[in-house]
Amino acid sequence: MPQDTLFAFSMFALVTSITPGPNNFMLLASGVNFGVRASVPHMLGITSGFWVMVLAVGLGLAEIFAQFAWLYDVLKWVGAIYMLYLAWGIATSGPPKDTSSNARIAKPMSFWGAAAFQWVNPKAWIMAVGAFSTYVPASSGLIVVTTAATLFAIINLPSVGVWALFGSKLRHLLNVRRNLLAFNYCMAGFLVASLYPLLNTA
Repeated sequence: MPQDTLFAFSMFALVTSITPGPNNFMLLASGVNFGVRASVPHMLGITSGFWVMVLAVGLGLAEIFAQFAWLYDVLKWVGAIYMLYLAWGIATSGPPKDTSSNARIAKPMSFWGAAAFQWVNPKAWIMAVGAFSTYVPASSGLIVVTTAATLFAIINLPSVGVWALFGSKLRHLLNVRRNLLAFNYCMAGFLVASLYPLLNTA
């Protein structure tokens, strides 16, 4: 990959990884509710799942979706339904030690749950397909595709981690249950709002 293309690709990876989206909204909420340490499996799951997705897209998965467009439509709507479920979970969860009858038992997303979520995350698909349609030629070999996917993952991990860290810094401001629940409602709303680009193009 030429140096100027490498730089442009790195900037694309940084901007798309660190800007608001489903993963980052959920990590912000996780940082507030559970702290950075408990959110690490969630962060690693995002990056690992995304690395596999980028690798698969670079090796030809995008061509399959191009030939069978209905598969992508099914994936988009499954993703939308699952994101609504996650938003409901965030909105109805209380603090980890909350024992009220109206609150769900709160726990951070697992590594495998976060990794699997990438496959139904509309923004992740846009990022993965955009990386190869714009910066990496379709004829690139395994080494180039693997290098691009790995570079994307290296940039992605600290970028999403910033959101969990920022959330953890807000914990002392949200140690009142009412304030924390209001924050969770807002994060759920943002997660639902992030579906707009998906539904607008469906």
